[in-house]
Amino acid sequence: MRKSMGSLSRAVARGAAVAGATTALAVATGLATAASAVAPAATPPGLSCETGKHAVDDYTGYALCRNNGGTAQTFWVHLVCGWSPDVDGEHVTLNPGQSGQSTAHCAGLGTGIGEITVQP
Repeated sequence: MRKSMGSLSRAVARGAAVAGATTALAVATGLATAASAVAPAATPPGLSCETGKHAVDDYTGYALCRNNGGTAQTFWVHLVCGWSPDVDGEHVTLNPGQSGQSTAHCAGLGTGIGEITVQP
């Protein structure tokens, strides 16, 4: 059986539409899965921390923590810097009851701080 040019064109267009819809669904599902896999960062046990950006510099972030536990704790700030590489601040060790701060700075060529977390 010979297909006409019109039916062949419709078949190709229908196949492309199905493939495009399948790809769009896969991308949308992948993005939803990736977004749901990212959970808010938890503060390490025994520490109470406040994080933020420097008041006049959107590229500098900090973690100010207090050790509420019974043993020494080490922590540092981690900055997700968009287009620039992520950076870690200095490691700070706190004895029980002590407070301290770790700071870090994203490179100026990037988009600034996208996320600030406290690492144990």
